[in-house]
Amino acid sequence: MNLILIGVGGALGAVSRYGVDKLITGIVGQTVLGTFAVNISGSLMLGVIAGMASSRTNVPEAFTMLLAVGFCGSFTTFSTVTVSSFRLFEDGDYITASTNIFGSIVVGLASAGIGLWIGRQYF
Repeated sequence: MNLILIGVGGALGAVSRYGVDKLITGIVGQTVLGTFAVNISGSLMLGVIAGMASSRTNVPEAFTMLLAVGFCGSFTTFSTVTVSSFRLFEDGDYITASTNIFGSIVVGLASAGIGLWIGRQYF
């Protein structure tokens, strides 16, 4: 059953990632902001889920399999950050590439921490 939940969550996460990325690039043009937004919001979501799971004993395993492992695992993507940044470096856009890498790490960590706090405090 866990494999089915992870698969369903993963499919929903992948489609959601694509949709958010397309929405943002449609608004601001071709950029790394879509991937950045997905990874930051995914870090926040995963933090909330992990915070809930760590502070409550009654969180069903199915919930974490579907949302944390499946959805968030598929929704966020480190590989896209690295490939996009590498391409920016190749194009000579060192500032955007560096900002993307360091911003993703620093803001992602902050979002995960905020999410953990929210999950532990409010759920």
